[in-house]
Amino acid sequence: MTLSDAVAHLTPEHWEEAGRLLLRKALAEFSHERLLAPTALGGGRYEVRSDDGRTAYRFRARLFALDHWAVDAASITRLRTADHAPLPLSALDFLTELRGSLGLTDEILPVYLEEISSTLSSTCYKLSKPDTTAAELARADFQAIETGMTEGHPCFVANNGRLGFGVHEYLSYAPETASPVRLVWVAAHRERAAFWAGTGVGYEALLRAELGEAALIRFAAALRGQGLDPDDYLLIPVHPWQWWNKLSVTFAAETATRRLVCLGEGDDSYLAQQSVRTFFNTSDPAKHYVKTALSVLNMGFMRGLSAAYMAATPAINDWLAELVDGDEVLRATGLTVLRERAAVGYRNLEYEAATDRHSPYRRMLAALWRESPVPGLRDGERLATMASLLHTDRTGASLAAALIERSGTGPTEWLRRYLRAYLVPLLHCFYAYGLVFMPHGENVILVLDEAGTVGRAVFKDIAEEIAVLDPDAELPPQVARIQVDVPADLRLLSLFTDVFDCFFRFLSAHLVTEGLLDEDAFWGTVADCVRDYQRSRPELAGHFRRYDIFAPEFPLSCLNRLQLRDNRQMVDLADPSGALQLVGTLKNPIA
Repeated sequence: MTLSDAVAHLTPEHWEEAGRLLLRKALAEFSHERLLAPTALGGGRYEVRSDDGRTAYRFRARLFALDHWAVDAASITRLRTADHAPLPLSALDFLTELRGSLGLTDEILPVYLEEISSTLSSTCYKLSKPDTTAAELARADFQAIETGMTEGHPCFVANNGRLGFGVHEYLSYAPETASPVRLVWVAAHRERAAFWAGTGVGYEALLRAELGEAALIRFAAALRGQGLDPDDYLLIPVHPWQWWNKLSVTFAAETATRRLVCLGEGDDSYLAQQSVRTFFNTSDPAKHYVKTALSVLNMGFMRGLSAAYMAATPAINDWLAELVDGDEVLRATGLTVLRERAAVGYRNLEYEAATDRHSPYRRMLAALWRESPVPGLRDGERLATMASLLHTDRTGASLAAALIERSGTGPTEWLRRYLRAYLVPLLHCFYAYGLVFMPHGENVILVLDEAGTVGRAVFKDIAEEIAVLDPDAELPPQVARIQVDVPADLRLLSLFTDVFDCFFRFLSAHLVTEGLLDEDAFWGTVADCVRDYQRSRPELAGHFRRYDIFAPEFPLSCLNRLQLRDNRQMVDLADPSGALQLVGTLKNPIA
């Protein structure tokens, strides 16, 4: 590839279209979060003015439940207010012109502009690919769907920042490029490295199954060739970017002293998933996912992994798996969880002495192995990331609508089955155990039948994302980390925000826009699902009253405001409610 080939997707036509699409999302989500207050011009047209009033953005939009703005991208215009002269659209200019309204400080603004530029660049790449229709994607396999997504997180405007990737690395490691990746393996001396595993998992057996005998022999020979004893080391899978850009430089002392030894690449090929730092084994899909540390800034966090955090990961996963297996309601929905079966981490003591627990320098070398969903499939079942339900092709057709059409069940029945698989487990875990997930689209895999109907759900990304909100719950000591003290009046936001506002809001708008359901039918089906669940568990009536999911309104929790305020560390995972940006309320569409 030549230098110019690497940026071949950055054409004026692609840049204009990518910018228009991003402005559509920015106008919609910033208005939803009440950072912007569009002025109604009549006939479904609206206007937003720059901070100094000299520039105006005009557009058409349709408003849905939960203050959802469906902005018509083609209708967006920018003009000079003094004489109404048209101006070219520019996402970067838009953010600079409205920096005060958006609360962008002098420190945050340039980093945010870089994240937006990277997001636009990735959109240009996607626009350069041959278009795959929603109907075609509805028939595609698991990884074709995973790499076919074009939007990323539905709420965040800057959702593909990936600051740290050069364009050549983007082409190698971004999920949408679908480039095969071989992981780098390093040997880490046991005086600073540790391995943790769930019940029934041993280090030697896991590595033999994941790497294969030939690679293990090759790696052991490489260590012996340097006069080192393989028994003194643990093997850690590393993202190639992390080796080239961080470990080989930032951890140079570790390499020089042979506390770290680079052994080379493994033999299996992987595909990056939507989360960027997690890999699916395409050489053998039954093998584990591998989640790696990646010191790239993306959507409010440096995407590292902490050795200290890994220590409790397998135990937390075993605890949750046992809870799910032992609960009759969860079993009846078909819910399964992908356990993070083992983890390995390395502590750089010199950097630890110089930093606090939030520092990215403590999150540079760790990895975990997560179960693959493939071995659990039954005849006639296939997989799709739940994020794909919100995917639309270039004609505006959604994958959700394509699946509904393909299923032949009708929109309401398809939705009812999906809600039973996805929403009922979330309701039951919250009301029966005070247990909440981070159930966004990338953290849920749907198991579909051949026709495209949802049969059951698979939850993943467990140890870093789940929490028990009941401070009085009795948990095993090794699981105590997930117990967080959230004010009682904010606990239902785990459903209102994460499910209603951050997923159903978009799914409903797609299905309504495509004429499959009206809003009342969509939210009425959600309400029926909740009522059916509540009727089935009369022993939890007190909890249903205390945490009323049919309340008339709920607080609006704003995700972009978090990123606009601090795009390097949006939230302290140990205190998730402490950083919430609450702005007014939303009317509850199932009230």
